[in-house]
Amino acid sequence: MTVILVTGGCGFIGSNLVRYLLEVEPEARIVNLDALTYAGNLANLADVAAHPRYQFVRGDVADRQQVWEVMRLGVTDVFHLAAESHVDRSIHDATPFVRTNVLGTQVLLDAARAFGVRRFVQVSTDEVYGSLGPTGAFTEESPLQPNSPYAASKAGADLLVRAYHHTFGVPALITRCSNNYGPYQFPEKLIPLFITNLLQDEPVPVYGDGLQVRDWIHVRDHCRGLHLAWKKGQPGEVYNFGGKCELSNLELTRRLLRLLGKPESLIRFVPDRPGHDRRYAMDCSKAQRELGWSPLIPFEQGLLETIRWYQEHTEWVAAVRNKEYMNYYQRQYGTLRAATTSTRLAAR
Repeated sequence: MTVILVTGGCGFIGSNLVRYLLEVEPEARIVNLDALTYAGNLANLADVAAHPRYQFVRGDVADRQQVWEVMRLGVTDVFHLAAESHVDRSIHDATPFVRTNVLGTQVLLDAARAFGVRRFVQVSTDEVYGSLGPTGAFTEESPLQPNSPYAASKAGADLLVRAYHHTFGVPALITRCSNNYGPYQFPEKLIPLFITNLLQDEPVPVYGDGLQVRDWIHVRDHCRGLHLAWKKGQPGEVYNFGGKCELSNLELTRRLLRLLGKPESLIRFVPDRPGHDRRYAMDCSKAQRELGWSPLIPFEQGLLETIRWYQEHTEWVAAVRNKEYMNYYQRQYGTLRAATTSTRLAAR
């Protein structure tokens, strides 16, 4: 029987992937290993918690004993998503990023080697490539030039995956994706932060001049790409996924304001963060050619559906925008009025 380990399955992308795999792989069991740090939320998978082919295990990917115990559940394949992922937090303290993203990946690779997994999918990010100029797009051959501690930790993990494949023959491949959006995303990233702020008529922070450009992809399109990479991808290869939807942060902010019927007076320009990459864009032609993948969800449709999800899940939002969430930003940005504490939160 196929037993798929999803690390970080209670996070945003992880929870969507768990749900997707249960849907499209009816013969597979899914084991979710998650440490339930601040962005890991059991409520993200409440609808499948009792599913007969789903099992949750609380544990740390950097803990060798815990990982070995999970592998003994019969794991045959691994999707590795567990990671500290917020750039701003990595600027504040890189330590947990190195521990989880680098050491955790090494521990999992050792386990994959020891237990002879059939496929190891390393889920990475476009940020490992660094920053683009006004034209061009990242390909799988683009050099790794990470500019934040978060991106550096993911690049380090990717290089370990490459090394374990080359040296030990671990059947691993790497996927790199542009900015995801959709349901269950923790509201420290741009789209859920801005939606949840605007729903309460709170200001939204725009870094610098707001002309940083990102490519946006719906999380379900990403999950479909991960599944295809697992089924059709070749070990040792890298596959880029993107939404073919480049927008500046300011343009995206204005679009959200229009869709929610809010005034532009709610925009707050804040000082740019250190090392802020100017532009990302992904060339996904390899994934199209070798995996038969391309994004299917138009951004306007996906954005409207995402707004509606947050409007309909106010209890989920209230639970994650808790005291710990607000205290973090109080520590990070000093004394701010409660209504505007989150306005200093960085937009990825």
